[in-house]
Amino acid sequence: MAKNRTRRLRKKLRVDEFQELGFDVNWTFEESISEEDIDKAVDEFIDQVIEPRKLGFHGGGHKMWEGIIATQQIGKCTEEDVAAVKAFWESKKVPQLEVSALYDIWWG
Repeated sequence: MAKNRTRRLRKKLRVDEFQELGFDVNWTFEESISEEDIDKAVDEFIDQVIEPRKLGFHGGGHKMWEGIIATQQIGKCTEEDVAAVKAFWESKKVPQLEVSALYDIWWG
């Protein structure tokens, strides 16, 4: 049975038009890579993928990185966002890359 909820309640519950979709990403750098090269690669990731697509990345690491990607404002990441992240790290030829499917970041 469908529930009739007010806009205020939908926003508070993060459902319907306020639902937020995001995805997880994990990657590993080669053991031989320098800290300078890691910083450069992550900066390129932010500059070329995250910022232009108005996404946010919360995560970190050293040789092994992990984090969650969501939109900068209330919204839903798309399959194109997932593909862009995956393509970027595949072009860097990282030895391990895992990108999850989209999921509800509040209730997933």
